Amino acid sequence: MTLIGQKNEVNTVRVRRLGSVCYKETLEKMQAFTDGRDESTVDEIWLLEHTPVFTQGQAGKAEHLINTGDIPVVQADRGGQVTYHGPGQLVIYILVDLRRMGLGVRGLVTIIESSLISFLASLGVVAKAKKSAPGVYVNETKVAQLGLRIRRGCSFHGLSLNVAMDLEPFSRINPCGHEGLEVTSIEKLLGVSVNIQAVTKGMSAELIARLGYNTAIKE
Repeated sequence: MTLIGQKNEVNTVRVRRLGSVCYKETLEKMQAFTDGRDESTVDEIWLLEHTPVFTQGQAGKAEHLINTGDIPVVQADRGGQVTYHGPGQLVIYILVDLRRMGLGVRGLVTIIESSLISFLASLGVVAKAKKSAPGVYVNETKVAQLGLRIRRGCSFHGLSLNVAMDLEPFSRINPCGHEGLEVTSIEKLLGVSVNIQAVTKGMSAELIARLGYNTAIKE
């Protein structure tokens, strides 16, 4: 499936599997990559998990941090409020040149949400997006989070998909700034053990196709 490939002058993406990494260090690397790129830089997609951390977006309010306990809170430069990252959650960071693609922020959000919905449908999970609250939901329960930053026409940050993780830390915050918002995972929805590596492979393939890349350099 190619939605915007005809507008992508550099139709190649570099895909990096980073494993389990610290959030703050990864944030600094995303910022440095975005600040240092030019019009010929190949876009990148980073696939990873984070060690336990709460991240607070630019609009984040302290009132949404209820009882963070021993889990650190890191200020991020993405949009949105507070969320949790931890083992068993797939995080995909999308570092793309939107100007080169001829794509706006809303268009990128739609592609991310559509990719999540399509991938979940392949597992038999019916999900939906909400205009008023970015992310992907099953009924009214959130299974995937979304937060972006655009700098010099290029995106960074991206999405997180709850695959097979401990959901308890979400009870220590108001997820995404919504009191009482319930959070779920693919494993909880399906009621069976889920392999995060298989989810990573399927979800990243869906996203790469919808972004219109013809070639993926995997590292």
